Amino acid sequence: MSLWLLNHFSTFTLTVCTVGATVVLAVVGSLLLRRRYPSLAEGEHNDMVGVTLGMFGAIYGIILAFVIVTLWTQLDNTQTIVATEATDVALIARDGAAFPAPVRENLDSALSGYVHAVVDKQWPRMRAGQPSYGATESYLVNAFEVLQTYDPKGPREEVFYEQAVGHLNDVAGQRRARLNMAEQELPPLLQILAFGGAIVLIPLTFLYGMRKLRIQLLFVASVAGLIGFSLLLVVVLDRPFAGDLSVSPAPYTEGALARYWDPARTGAGDVGPVAGKPVHR
Repeated sequence: MSLWLLNHFSTFTLTVCTVGATVVLAVVGSLLLRRRYPSLAEGEHNDMVGVTLGMFGAIYGIILAFVIVTLWTQLDNTQTIVATEATDVALIARDGAAFPAPVRENLDSALSGYVHAVVDKQWPRMRAGQPSYGATESYLVNAFEVLQTYDPKGPREEVFYEQAVGHLNDVAGQRRARLNMAEQELPPLLQILAFGGAIVLIPLTFLYGMRKLRIQLLFVASVAGLIGFSLLLVVVLDRPFAGDLSVSPAPYTEGALARYWDPARTGAGDVGPVAGKPVHR
C-alpha cells in the first residue's frame, strides 16, 4: 500500500491528506468526548493526564526519533551505493580506453547495456519493490568475459587491466547492495510501535481538559499534526526508490556514462535503439 501511494501521489498531496486527516480526526474526537463528558473541561484529572502524557510522549518521541534517523541513514547509504556503482562503471569505461579497439568496443557494449538495463529495467522494478538481478546479469557477465579473455600487453595495459577488474568486482558488489536496499522495509515490530503509539498518544490528549474550547482544540490539533507529519516521514523514508524523495538514477546518465545515452552512438555495438535520456526524479 505504501509503495502504491508513493508512486501515484506527490509528497505534497500525501502530506496534506495524512496530516490533515490526522488533525481532523483528533479534533472531531476531542469535540465528541468533550460533549459526552462536559466535566472534562474543568480539568479535574489534568494532573494524572499530564503525567501520563509526559511519560508516553517521551517514550514515543524516542521511538519516532530512532525510526526516522535510521530510515534517513538508510536513504543516505542508498544514495552513496548508487553513486559509487555508477562511478565504478565510469572508471571501467575510462580504464578500457587503454585497451585495443576490439576489446574496448566489446567492453563499451557491455557497459552500455548495463547502464541502460539499470535505468530502464531495474529502476521501475525497484520502485515497485520487486528488484531483479536478471535485468543486468547478462551484461555484467559479458563485461567479465571481455576482461577474462584478454591478456594485457605490457606494464601500461596491466595497470589499467587490474584497475578495471577491481572496479568491475566493485560494481557487482554495489549492485547486490542496491537491490538489497530496494527490498528492505521497516521491521513489523517498529511499524507497530510507530503507528500504534500514535493511536495511544493522540486520544490521551482528549482527556486534558481546558475551559476554553479553542485552546484545547489548538493543543490537540498541534500534537496530532506533529505526529501525523512524523508518521508521513516514516512512510516516505522507508522506501528509498519510491516517491518524490526517492534516489535518482541520474548518476548512470552523467559524466563519463553520458555517451552511452547519446542516440548518435546507437549501432551494431550498442544494446539497441535508445529511447532518449531518462527523466530524472
